Amino acid sequence: MRMHTRRFTRLTNGFSKKVENHALAVALFTTYYNFVRIHKTLRVTPAMAAGVTDKLWEIGSIVKVLEDWETMASVLSHAGMLTDQSDLQS
Repeated sequence: MRMHTRRFTRLTNGFSKKVENHALAVALFTTYYNFVRIHKTLRVTPAMAAGVTDKLWEIGSIVKVLEDWETMASVLSHAGMLTDQSDLQS
């Protein structure tokens, strides 16, 4: 993972100074690695090999999932059904 993401090294300006930003960057990279990137040995993405999905995702697919999640969080918080962001993770 360190070879693909420069946020783990302090040699560039991309170095994460905040833990929250670092965690979000790792989550984004992990999603890309598992759903978008085709692996040479598997010849599919790890998510496809595990049976999680049957289609090859694109970066736009990840963005759409995040936007849908934020919309759902906004609707639930306005309706009073969401007290904390951790309620959405289940």
